[in-house]
This record gives sequence, C-alpha cells and structure tokens, in this order.
Amino acid sequence: MHSVVQAVTDRIIARSKQSRSTYLTALNDAKAKGVHRSALSCGNLAHGFAACQPADKDSLRQLTKANIGIVTAFNDMLSAHQPYETYPNMLKQACVDVGSVAQVAAGVPAMCDGVTQGQPGMELSLLSREVIAMSTAIGLSHNMFDGALLLGICDKIVPGLLIGALSFGHLPMLFVPAGPMKSGIPNKEKARVRQQFAQGQVDRAALLEAEAKSYHSAGTCTFYGTANSNQLMLEIMGLQLPGSSFVNPDDPLRDELSKMAAKQVCRLTSMGTQYTPIGEVVSEKSVVNGIVGILATGGSTNLTMHIVAAARAAGIIVNWDDFSDLSDSVPLLARVYPNGHADINHFHAAGGMALLIKELLDGGLLHEDVNTVAGFGLRRYTQEPRLLDGELKWVDGVTESLDKEVLTHLATPFQSNGGLKLLKGNLGRAVIKVSAVPDTNRVIEGPAIVIDDQNKLDALFQAGELDRDCVVVVRGQGPKANGMPELHKLTPYLGTLQDKGFKVALVTDGRMSGASGKVPAAIHLTPEALDGGLIAKVENGDVIRVDATTGELTLFVDEKTLASRTAGKVDLHHSSYGMGRELFGALRNSLSSPETGARSTNAIDELY
Repeated sequence: MHSVVQAVTDRIIARSKQSRSTYLTALNDAKAKGVHRSALSCGNLAHGFAACQPADKDSLRQLTKANIGIVTAFNDMLSAHQPYETYPNMLKQACVDVGSVAQVAAGVPAMCDGVTQGQPGMELSLLSREVIAMSTAIGLSHNMFDGALLLGICDKIVPGLLIGALSFGHLPMLFVPAGPMKSGIPNKEKARVRQQFAQGQVDRAALLEAEAKSYHSAGTCTFYGTANSNQLMLEIMGLQLPGSSFVNPDDPLRDELSKMAAKQVCRLTSMGTQYTPIGEVVSEKSVVNGIVGILATGGSTNLTMHIVAAARAAGIIVNWDDFSDLSDSVPLLARVYPNGHADINHFHAAGGMALLIKELLDGGLLHEDVNTVAGFGLRRYTQEPRLLDGELKWVDGVTESLDKEVLTHLATPFQSNGGLKLLKGNLGRAVIKVSAVPDTNRVIEGPAIVIDDQNKLDALFQAGELDRDCVVVVRGQGPKANGMPELHKLTPYLGTLQDKGFKVALVTDGRMSGASGKVPAAIHLTPEALDGGLIAKVENGDVIRVDATTGELTLFVDEKTLASRTAGKVDLHHSSYGMGRELFGALRNSLSSPETGARSTNAIDELY
C-alpha cells in the first residue's frame, strides 16, 4: 500500500474505533435474530404478502426463501431514472428464477439539480438526501426483507439511499444503475453557447437548442458531475456489480446486468451461500477506496459531503484533512468534462472502471482486501462484463488505455495530485477543486465583490462592474441558511470574465456544483455566515487571497477592524416559503456543517 493511503486509513480506523464498534455491535445483534419475518404475528405477515401471487405467498409463509425489497427512485421526469419504470418486474422475475421473492418496498423522491439550478426548488436539493434516507428506512422497516436492491443514480439520491440502507446494515444490498445516455453535442460546445448567451451574443432559442442536443434521451447526463461520480464511487466501493456503472440504458447488456444484480443479492442473504451484509461492505478501507476513486478522476466536490455523511451512518468518521492528504498523493488519471473535453461514454470506451481500478490497485492506492457484492477482493473489479453468445460473462479488462487523452496510466498522469485541496485561513475551512483550473489561475488575490443571492451577479455583470480582477463572495448559502443550493448560474459569468483575461475566484459558504470547472472556487466554507462565520463580515473591496497551491484562504482585514464590524444580516425571508420550502424549516435548522456531511443531527450522533 502507498504509505499515505495506509496512514490515512489507519487514522480513520483509530478515529472511528468507538463509533464503528457500536455500529457493528448493532449490526451483529440484528444479524443474530435471523429471518425477521419470523418475528411477525400472523396478522402482520398476512398483511405483508396479501398482494403476492400464490406461489410467493407460500414461500413467504414458510420462511424458506429470501424476500428482496426493491427501493426505487423511479420517475420519468428525470432522464437518469426513467429507465427504472420497467425494472421492478424484471428484478422480481430474476429473483424468482433463483428461488427467491421480491417486492417493491418503497419509492423515494428524486429531484433533478439540472432542472432546479438557479430556481427556488434547488433549495430543497440537499434536504432531499435526508428525506430519501428516511424514506428508505421506512420502506425497509416492515421486517419483511432479507436483502434489498437500491435503484438510484443522481446527486442526492444515491447518498440518501446509502445512508438509509446502512441503518439496516445487517441486510445485503446492491445498487442497480441504469446507465448514461449516449453522447450528444460535445460538452465544450455546450459550455461555449452558455457563455455566448451570458454575453448576449445568442438568444434563448439558440441556448435551448444546444441544451436539448446535450440532454437528449433517457439516461444519466454524460458529463462527470455528481451523478456519474456517484456511480464511480459505488462501483469502486464494491456496492454494485463490476463494470455496471456506465453501460447505456438501451444496451442489451444493461438488462442482463440488472437481472444478475437481483440474483446476486439473493445469494448474499443469510439464506444464500455468501452472506455479505452492506454494513460490512462499507468499511474504513472501502470508504478510502471511494475517496481515492473520486480524486483520481476529478469527481464532484459534492462527494466531500456525501461520503462523509454516508460513512458516519456506518460509524466511520472521515474529514476534509483525509480528502486533502489523499489528494496530494493520488494522481489524476482521467479527463472527463468539466475536467476535459470527453464525456463519461468516452471514459467507458477508453478502458473505464476496469482499467482505472487496475491502475490504482497496482499502484497500491486502493485496498484490495475488502468485501464487495461480487465476493471478497477488489481485484474482481478489474474485469468487465460482456454478452458472449447471449450469456453474461466477465472478462479481463484492457491493460492499455484506448484513448490516453481521456484515461491514462500511473506512469503518465495528467497531474501528480487529485486536484482537490483543503483551504484554511481566518475565513474558515473550504474545499477547492482545481483539476480543471489552469496553473496560472490557482492563486488569486483581489478585492471582494459581496452578494447574498447568485441572481444578483447578472446585473453586476451586465453593468460591467465585474470587468476587473476580483473575488466574488456569495454568502448566506450554507445548509442552515437556505439548504445550500448549487450556485451553477455563476459559472458562465465567471468563465466569461476569465476568458477576458481577468483573474477571478469565488468564495462561498454554498455549493458550486458537481460540475465545478475552470474557475477557482473556494466552496463549502465553514462556518457558514449564519453560524457566525467571518464571511458574514466581508465587505466590498476587502482583499481576499485564494491560494490553491498552499491551501491559503485569507481575508486581509486587521482584527481591530473586523471586531468593529457588525455581521451582515442574512436575509432568509425569501428562502423560508414557497415551492414547499416552508415544510423543511426544522430539517434545515438541524443540518450540520459541510465538513461533517451537512447531515441532520439525530440519534446517530447520540449513539456515536
């Protein structure tokens, strides 16, 4: 093992000793109770199988066959989740084929950040993760199931499903992806049209045409944002079948992989031959593997919160120092938009997950000795699935990249580190993703331009007030303030300023996006303005330094002046109602800091 990877793993294990022990004790207690349906009264059990077919009723009545719960995030407004419409019946039949039963246990909400970007509904996005986690737990709470299949792909949906699933850590569970849509117009062209629209060079019709050619069919969006980062993370953590992440929805291989996932989870139940509960698949080592995979590919900054939150649900405590130290030692091996010109389909074709995992394993950057849903040992994931004479088989993946501009080798990395940096200074702690930021733009020092609403940037841009070197400060965007919406509307404006030759950066207690790109952005700043963060005292013209090379985040205002200032008021009135936001006040107020996962504080914290 690489010495830094091992050192970070060891300190996570030490830091988590008590909480992980508590979690595993609870898991073993639940495991010892055996088939939970046996604890149900006759009335309980009759309710549980009332709608089943006669053969399934007999199986559930006799407690001799596994019952698999399906938790689905299907809706047909989300392109990534539309294919799930037909999955339940397919998965049920696959379970029957191996002598088991399956029932849909729950549907969970699934919203699309791409639809809500810049809209009031985006303020519910991060909050939806907690709702999804709770909905998953409710679906599995009937004591009817011996395992589960989790159907979800996008932004908050996968982390929510994983957090909920880990509260039933004694059950085996597999994630079942549906795959990305096929490639549309190049992502670089889409970004160019967005910037042209921001500058008034093209009209809305031209912008919509470009967007529609990019997001054009069923499947996950093809850029490397949070959705595809989720899929990579799940596979490298051993939570879905090898090579299953990036097969297109209409590929015949996709259905066969989904059927195999159903059959495999039956084998992993306590009634099968390979009992492997999800709480043992998610371990300190597998969490480190997930972080390494995200860093090696320039994945979404949102995972700096989601991995932390999911790990804590399994009693594992990680923080941003772990991310930053690993990033310093893990080289960047992939260039996928916004960290390059290619999309996720090009990554898959170049060698994909099998080659990536092989490179990282051979370099000692991943732990091989981990439980996975495909068996013990991560080396299994250096194989990729194929349909050979109509039968699903796994074969060894390629050993050489088929496109070295998209996926490279450890000997020739795109850069020597993962491009994620922890920033520290008197403003607090933040993360910055610089895998797509040119070296000349990684150190920015300039006067602050302070706003408290991303929509206010447009007027400043149109008035020419941003045509200079500057650091745009957007405050009042943290979890407790307004649910921490992504500030994606800022990207075209800041990118245009950069193209004009100005040195610009962003500092915010909010999120930028799973698609953080060429603009240096110090995001997830903690403490947030609403929690007494110094960002609340920043004024227009204050000089700020953002240094992604040294990890410095400094406000150059003396202590005496800062002490004399009153924190700028965070106006939450416009974020407290409308679009359902009034229903989430209590949940919003309970969210923790981004570095601890922006989680709702609950019994987990008391337990650990």
